[in-house]
Amino acid sequence: MAAAPPSYCFVAFPPCSKDGLVVFGKNSARPRDEVQEVVYFAAAEHDPGSKVECTYIEIEQVPKTHAVVLSRPSWLWGAEMGANEHGVCVANEAVVTREPASESEALLGMDLVRLGLERGATAKEALDVIVALLEEHGQGGNYYEDGSSCHTFQSAFLIVDRNEAWILETSGKYWAAEKITEGVKCICNQLSLTTKIDAEHPELRNYVKSQGWWNGDSDFNFSEVFSLADDHLACCSGRESLEKQGGDVSAQAMIDVLRDKDSGVCVDSESFLTTASIVSVLPQDPSFPCIHYFTGTPDPSRSIFKPFIFVDDVKLVPKVQSPSFGNDDPAKKIPRFQEKPDRRHELYKAHEWARSLLENDQDKGQKLMRIMLDLEKQGLEAMEDILSRTEILDPAEVVDLFYDCVDTELKFFK
Repeated sequence: MAAAPPSYCFVAFPPCSKDGLVVFGKNSARPRDEVQEVVYFAAAEHDPGSKVECTYIEIEQVPKTHAVVLSRPSWLWGAEMGANEHGVCVANEAVVTREPASESEALLGMDLVRLGLERGATAKEALDVIVALLEEHGQGGNYYEDGSSCHTFQSAFLIVDRNEAWILETSGKYWAAEKITEGVKCICNQLSLTTKIDAEHPELRNYVKSQGWWNGDSDFNFSEVFSLADDHLACCSGRESLEKQGGDVSAQAMIDVLRDKDSGVCVDSESFLTTASIVSVLPQDPSFPCIHYFTGTPDPSRSIFKPFIFVDDVKLVPKVQSPSFGNDDPAKKIPRFQEKPDRRHELYKAHEWARSLLENDQDKGQKLMRIMLDLEKQGLEAMEDILSRTEILDPAEVVDLFYDCVDTELKFFK
């Protein structure tokens, strides 16, 4: 059974986080050559009876979908991580359980991330959406753009809003969830729920009893019941780094953890690379905007985090969007993935050049990295200023925010 890619997701709540903020972060570990894009979809209303085409299957559309910003592998419909206009953030993890994941095409964990964001105005609503769709459509299909082999996994999710978070772990259509309102939590590519379960599939315990995985007499421990051997042991070294911050977990502290290669949180191995990252800052006071920082490029230790704020008529950023191949896309043709088109967007190509400079000309590379980190610092400080103001944010001030940051980054690369 293939190992799940070692991604990491974090959330920090007050009093561990700074200034009454909820801080969310994820490193998305994926196959090394996979391109992630950052895409925005405005809120929309849909005709009764309309359908939505997900990565592999078509499902019923809902009357209204929320505005979302997503970081996603550019060959699929869903997302590895993202946020919506109501301050909900969702990220997923591929996990392996004792129940083999289905190769039959259904919803991918990444599809469920996007569906939860488009349909849930709170973390709990997003959770309810995801588990209802799991029950109706199931999960399955190839997690990678690979025509030679089918890589299948079960899914875990970290679902966060301004007030609470839910850790949702699944195996097939069965699931359990834990509610979080304080402290620091991390999930990775192993199951983590134990005996503290705040919501679950109504038939979960009967099902595992019928499989002979639990006798009904001992405490019900989700990870022990569903994990292979000792796969449920603690895996989140980055959590300790955040806990050491005391009450000072900030966007910068989360970025530092995501950049840490020594701890293994920033993945750079023979098979996998952190292909994109996100950090979100969610003020518990709803009069302040949520701020979402995306890299849009691989390896956060060599990328910069650029801010995005939801406002009406936000400017689209084609330079972090991959080319579209429409119905000719090998991901949409049956059999799938017989070719691999060039999905690199403009920022990705510029970043490739910068990475080669860092590797081949250390002096120039380090100088460029210092300039980029200074650019990132300016963005972080500008966002801190927005969160410290007493007056309401003028949307015109940030409608071009992400566009301008990407544009400035490209100019420095050139």
